Amino acid sequence: MRAGVRHVADGTYLVHGSNTNWVILTEGDAVTLVDTGYPGDREQLLASLVEVGSAPEAVAAVLITHAHNDHLGSAEYLRSAYGTPVYLHEAEVPHARRDFLQQVTVGTVLRNAWRPGVLSWTAHVLRSGGTQQHPVTAPEPFPRAGALDLPGRPVPVHTPGHTDGHCAYHLPGIGALISGDALVSGHATSRTEGPQLLPDMFHHERPRAVASLDVLADLEGELLLPGHGPVHRGPVRDAALLARERAL
Repeated sequence: MRAGVRHVADGTYLVHGSNTNWVILTEGDAVTLVDTGYPGDREQLLASLVEVGSAPEAVAAVLITHAHNDHLGSAEYLRSAYGTPVYLHEAEVPHARRDFLQQVTVGTVLRNAWRPGVLSWTAHVLRSGGTQQHPVTAPEPFPRAGALDLPGRPVPVHTPGHTDGHCAYHLPGIGALISGDALVSGHATSRTEGPQLLPDMFHHERPRAVASLDVLADLEGELLLPGHGPVHRGPVRDAALLARERAL
């Protein structure tokens, strides 16, 4: 199965993996990779780099929105095989090392198995290695405040709630937001289409996740690149406020 690579803006690609998205930001021969999909998405991840004219050794850095298994899957592989630095918010660094785990439990999933899509989503998680742990041995906090000196010049935006150190990445140069799981446009366990929060069981602290939507609503942009679901075009502010309205 090939990942769906979509060119969404100058030098910017949203890639749909098996059930999770990642983003490739290009600048000459170098790229920034935001998130890495499930462990089982590795072949798709590497193929997507080739498809945009790059290669794993050209990845200047891996930026992680949050350290859930479906976003962290190949981060340690790239770090150990190619020396690629893996950056996260400082509050998410110990999560990436697996000093602790802020992720939906098996018990919670079983209690929600009656909900539409949960059983098929669970089967996919198992097939994709989503219950395996692939900690990053040496994750690093962002090297500077503000825009990072990387392809795409992403600006980390702390959006806690889904996890303590969840970060979105603002791309003011092209008016886009890489929102991770702080704001999505769909999910296998949701019957809602368009901007929304993930279902409640996935958030470490749901009230903080709702509050983080106000942070995203203050960002300028017309392009939303979520961790799950299709690209969403339109004001980021409107998308965040709609998700907040739906969450209340």
